[in-house]
Amino acid sequence: MNDVIIVGGGPVGLLLAGELRLAGADPLVLEAADGAARRNRSFGLRGINGRTSQSLRMRGLTEAFSEAQSELSAVVRRLPGLMKGNRARGHFGGLPLVENEPDPNGAGGFILRQHVLEGILAEWATGLGFRIRASCEVVDVVQEDSEVRAVLADGGIERAAYLVGCDGGRSVVRKRTGFAFPGTDATMTGRIAAAELADIGAVESSVHGRGGTVLVSTVPGEISTMEFDGGPEDRDAPMTADEMQASIRRVSGVDATVTRLDGGIRFSDNTRQAATYRQGRVLLAGDAAHVHSPIGGQGLNLGLQDAMNLGWKLGLVARDRSPESLLDTYTAERHPVGARILRNTRAQVALMRPGPQSEALREVLRETLEIPEAMRHFVALGNGTDIDYAPDSAHPLVGRFAPLPLVAEDGRAVLVTGSCDVRAAANGHRVRLVEVGSGPSLLVRPDGYVAWASADGDPAGLGEALAWVVGS
Repeated sequence: MNDVIIVGGGPVGLLLAGELRLAGADPLVLEAADGAARRNRSFGLRGINGRTSQSLRMRGLTEAFSEAQSELSAVVRRLPGLMKGNRARGHFGGLPLVENEPDPNGAGGFILRQHVLEGILAEWATGLGFRIRASCEVVDVVQEDSEVRAVLADGGIERAAYLVGCDGGRSVVRKRTGFAFPGTDATMTGRIAAAELADIGAVESSVHGRGGTVLVSTVPGEISTMEFDGGPEDRDAPMTADEMQASIRRVSGVDATVTRLDGGIRFSDNTRQAATYRQGRVLLAGDAAHVHSPIGGQGLNLGLQDAMNLGWKLGLVARDRSPESLLDTYTAERHPVGARILRNTRAQVALMRPGPQSEALREVLRETLEIPEAMRHFVALGNGTDIDYAPDSAHPLVGRFAPLPLVAEDGRAVLVTGSCDVRAAANGHRVRLVEVGSGPSLLVRPDGYVAWASADGDPAGLGEALAWVVGS
């Protein structure tokens, strides 16, 4: 029997598989799509934001992402301008978020194609020994006291102690397990297509146009639109040149002609969140747990951070090194983060709507973002760098991401200290020791967040924190 089955081999599932391997568990990834279908996910660009880039640097992946972004820059000529010397931190409803200086602690971001991101994560996870089965569709999930079964479309069954649904916004795992998924329906329709115009110069890109948004050749060969029309009637119907042409004309006001269309996708602002991320032996991560508008590019990062939070915890439980109750902290920590993202993406949809009221709101926010403290707030909001998993902790660093760059490619917790007493208290535990000459002593979880801190080298409370973070 498998330790963990991961349903879905996208970025979230791949990162979770690697994190589980680092924690000593043996995951099996079941991916429904084949290689060609997975490549179709790569319309548009994907942003890796500040907190996620810090997390991936801990796993030694920064160089691979930097190389991939450099290759993309040779194709997407606007990319260096979009990055603004590595000071760009995304946008909020189309309003740019830019820091004055690059972050020395590695909170800068990356822009990549999704299939490239998946390739990097798959190579990393493969090096750790994970298993994946492509073209393997899960149609049902059956949970029992001692195991959970994934029922496959071909009639086969895979068994595991735990199962995680990383299978997207229309998750079979979520539906078959009965997770409540409340939220709000779509109010807008986005389209991205591989298309050509008869006269590409006739249509100008506009984020806040009179009829919505149209972007031409931000990615060579791609055109995207966004209309606030109540949402798509059928997201899965094949897109036609006539449909894309009509959308471009409505948004731009130009009688453009689409001469070629080689496929496209639709998206919306359907916004929902699972009431809990765990029901017994079944858990959810990524879009299976929460869906929202892609405006602001936060969905991918939210899912990757779910994987970082869940991986070490589920690994400890699956290997019987920690009690099952540790898994309850996954919902407790990640659900509020997801709820906050849903709130700010709803706000961004409101900012993107055409009309004088929304334009006035954008002007007010532009003025607000000129205030340095306000800009820092929105940068932190959009990049996940303000997350605090323990807001009521007596020490201000507990619950926050470690305030110094760390590398933990083996996935172990890190003890940062210059205290002999602290080192002695941690002796025999599976932690990586980083000795410092001054500053507080910190126990950093495998996902980079501080689990325990001492300002004066007093080891009080360290034993309990170690039992939680590294298990028995």
